[in-house]
Amino acid sequence: MDLKDLFLTPFYLALFYGLAFAVRKRFTNSLTKKYFIPALSVKFLGAISLGLIYQFYYGGGDTFNYYLHTKIIYQAFGDSFAAGLKILTTNGTYEPSIVRYTGQMFWWEPDSTEMFVVKIASLLGLLCFNTYTVIALFFAFISFCGMWAMYITFVRIYPLAYKNLAIAVLFLPSVFFWGSGLMKDALCIGALGWVFYGFYHVFIVKKSLLLASLLGSLGAYIVISAKIYILLSFTPPALFWIFNENNARIKSATARLLLKPFFLVAGAAIAYVAATNLTAGDKRFDVEKIGERSKITQEYLSEYVTSGSAYNIGELDGTLGSIVKVAPQAVIVALFRPFLFEARNPVMLLSALEATFFLYLTLSLIYKTGFFMSLKLIASEPILTFCFIFSIIMAIGVGTTSGNFGTLVRYKIPLMPFFLSALFIMQNKAQGARRRIKKAPLIAQGRTSPQAA
Repeated sequence: MDLKDLFLTPFYLALFYGLAFAVRKRFTNSLTKKYFIPALSVKFLGAISLGLIYQFYYGGGDTFNYYLHTKIIYQAFGDSFAAGLKILTTNGTYEPSIVRYTGQMFWWEPDSTEMFVVKIASLLGLLCFNTYTVIALFFAFISFCGMWAMYITFVRIYPLAYKNLAIAVLFLPSVFFWGSGLMKDALCIGALGWVFYGFYHVFIVKKSLLLASLLGSLGAYIVISAKIYILLSFTPPALFWIFNENNARIKSATARLLLKPFFLVAGAAIAYVAATNLTAGDKRFDVEKIGERSKITQEYLSEYVTSGSAYNIGELDGTLGSIVKVAPQAVIVALFRPFLFEARNPVMLLSALEATFFLYLTLSLIYKTGFFMSLKLIASEPILTFCFIFSIIMAIGVGTTSGNFGTLVRYKIPLMPFFLSALFIMQNKAQGARRRIKKAPLIAQGRTSPQAA
């Protein structure tokens, strides 16, 4: 960060807020309007805070590595527009005409997910004199658009919980902090919101098909290009939701019962085929090699962490069987840790407080509702089934590969809005059920009292 950040940031903030106020009426209703500007504001706060913490607390990090690459590309555009354009359109291969620039980029390689983010940041940098903070604000704004799409989708599914859903999707500190700045996470959490919006409107309610298809496709492209494992976690529960919806529309109870196993098997098969086709040949996420990659990644991150935040969930030997074995511990780590006594720095303490809240809310819901009644409620509500399956699949993935809490807190943010939203919807439904149970005797008494008289 330098002086141009101080001068240009207020100007671009004013532009973003002006745009937000101009479009707020179109994308909100009487229930959601009051959250629109505050939600955008915390995204901007997260973007700026992320840069400051990485600069003054960590002394560098990924966000400045992205910016370093954008500076090189910005210089290339300054020297020759053709050279800059060549960098943006080349997929990490050796090109003599631009090697003087690409030779300085340690992320320059074919199919680099980091370079995908760098190229987006570089395009945005052309609009703001390649100012770090303004690029971060652009990322925050893009992320906010996707998160707002996620929020209004949840509200349309279950409007009674709109207040709690705002907390779950828009105001979780870890999500708006790690998911706002010049980072891969900001693009991915926003893109996931578009995927969720597109999926729900195209396949479930079948409304706004053109817009939903465009947003869903754009979100899927970004996720595939940056963090494909998010889409791999999303696909199985999404397909299960589709089959559940189709199964529910069958009028005959006998036919529903007979066809449900078929839908489950077909959904699992389609999900597996989709996952293998999406990742075939990918050295990082190939489904056939996922166990091996999890082992390597976990060992690397655990070995090189220096903040004392490493955790151990058991030994991974490179097979899928070992992942299944440690899966329960991975879920607990991703959803409910670090515990408060495991926090080693202020950033980890923030994550620990959220994890404690998740644990408290989960246990209190199960206690008040009952374990088997909770399972019945989850199974009976497609949105709850989807959210919990997605959260568990992703928790297993990030819990087994992270190896330390510092990495985990970033990797798990895509699942956090879905898990907490599901908890809040469950809480609302359970409270409604308890109120109906309490009212039932009074209603019955009211009906019988005239006869008794």
